[in-house]
Amino acid sequence: MKTLKTILKRVEPPHWWAGMGLKKLQLLFYGNNISEYNITCSSGLKILQVSQTENSNYLFVTLDASEIEGGTYSFTFQKENFPDFTIPYEFKERSGNSANRTSFDSSDVFYLLMPDRFANANPRINSVKQLIEKVNPNDLHGRHGGDIQGIINNLDYLKDLGITTLWSTPLCENNSSTGSYHGYAQTDVYNIDARLGSLADYKNLSKELHKRGMKLVIDYVTNHWGSEHWLIKDLPCKDWLNQWKHFTNTIHKTTSLFDTNASVFDKDQHEKGWFVSTMPDLNQRNPLVLNYLIQNAIWWIEEVNLDGIRVDTFTYNYKEAAVKWLEAIQNEYPNLNIIGEVWLHNSAQLAYWQKDSKIGEMASYNSQLPCVTDFPLHNALQDIFYSKHRKLKDLESLYETFVNDFFYPNPQGLMRFLENHDTQRFNTQCGGDLDAYKIALTVICTVRGIPQLYYGSEIGMQGDKNNGDGDIRHEFPGGWAKHKQNAFLPPTANKGRNVYQESFHAFTKKLLNWRKDNRTVHYGNFLHFVSVDHVYVYFRYLDEEKRVMVIINNSKTKKILALKKFAEGLNGSKTGNEILSDQVLDLSTELSMPARTPYIIELT
Repeated sequence: MKTLKTILKRVEPPHWWAGMGLKKLQLLFYGNNISEYNITCSSGLKILQVSQTENSNYLFVTLDASEIEGGTYSFTFQKENFPDFTIPYEFKERSGNSANRTSFDSSDVFYLLMPDRFANANPRINSVKQLIEKVNPNDLHGRHGGDIQGIINNLDYLKDLGITTLWSTPLCENNSSTGSYHGYAQTDVYNIDARLGSLADYKNLSKELHKRGMKLVIDYVTNHWGSEHWLIKDLPCKDWLNQWKHFTNTIHKTTSLFDTNASVFDKDQHEKGWFVSTMPDLNQRNPLVLNYLIQNAIWWIEEVNLDGIRVDTFTYNYKEAAVKWLEAIQNEYPNLNIIGEVWLHNSAQLAYWQKDSKIGEMASYNSQLPCVTDFPLHNALQDIFYSKHRKLKDLESLYETFVNDFFYPNPQGLMRFLENHDTQRFNTQCGGDLDAYKIALTVICTVRGIPQLYYGSEIGMQGDKNNGDGDIRHEFPGGWAKHKQNAFLPPTANKGRNVYQESFHAFTKKLLNWRKDNRTVHYGNFLHFVSVDHVYVYFRYLDEEKRVMVIINNSKTKKILALKKFAEGLNGSKTGNEILSDQVLDLSTELSMPARTPYIIELT
């Protein structure tokens, strides 16, 4: 005799909330021939539509969610010659002011980490029976055992460093046979990967961050899932995915989506090609798929009390569907900020993808994406400080990066970074040069936009992407009991940071904690001067706030700056407090700048 468990295997979303802005809720019922059943609901629910697909194991039911009250309701399934069965479905009471939650902005500093490589607090879940890949710390590209509790245990370290916002790579189940640690080939987007912890752990991470006045951003993947995703292994319909006769890789040409001369062939292969063979491309033209993705993102925001979203591979989506996805989330949470990964190196092309872009408007497109990743600035910094240059490069490319700010509708909506989980480690690129790190970090913390730090940057961590992605994703020293040295601890503690690590950490901490309370740097206007002879000078200013002058000397020699040139930025100030060296400077006539040094001067 078939039991309820053998008939109905999944209901998604697993629950919902009363009082949401989303007026129509699409429920997915999955089970053996579930579409052969008639479905009715209890009083208080109204079914608007029942949709069947070519796979009889699915039933999509659309509810009128406009006036639902909190409580537990029921769905009854009936089939001739089979016993009826009834299941409960809960609509939770929505937390107060959820719709108007605040989010991140340019006052924040992001910390990006990979949970599997950050800290291992619970070795008992390093490997679990139901998930294929087991822990293998000796494999650079295998699972190492970091978990959510490991992140929670080190939140005080992050707060002390000056971090305000945590961005973790995806935490949902990734039941792949290899390479599952990174999380981008998800196999169940309503469950936390059991090797990282549980939903309760994730909610506790959010709670502990908020207790410390910090924020949590989810890494969301709209473009693809893993090939082992339960739903992909039993597709509701063939057009749930972008299908090809033979495996077809994306051509990774985002430009084809706005190139007026692009062939349909190239555009289709970029947009519909699979990211890799193990990451099937979702067909967001299918309204069932798009609704699923919209509701799933909202579910995580509401369930975990999230403060924002980072969208992976944003420019690989069907771009019209991406707009609908963003609009639905923004309608639910008008103040929620969202950053999209836009891996483009040209400022005009990057600007096309930002909300209200004039460049996008010329192409009859508005992405609705508030924030984008500033790869032009990243590229300039990595190139300027590349240790294998025969001589120090001038700062002209840095200056020229900001010259192009007129392309962006909102330059403050750019995420700036030295490195991330997909790029070369900056401290490898610059050969472990502390002076280069100080200058580059000063730049990303004092120019417009949202700075992002990658875990380990602050202790000088290195790794070579040429050896594979695993080499830029090493374990954070001290995150595992086996580690002989603990970089989470100060150098005065037993096994604490060594001299090299502390030199990076002390500078990072001082800079980030100064930035945390400086409105001028958060929101101020930007004024810069043409870089000359390895020296670049710029100002941040707001009405009735202290002006900030930043001087970068990337020369191997001391420079004497005649300050008359910078009168427009100095605005009459004759002295200033240099916050990195804790000295008061005379700015009346000229200033001596030490070699390979950044200055941040609060004008007085």
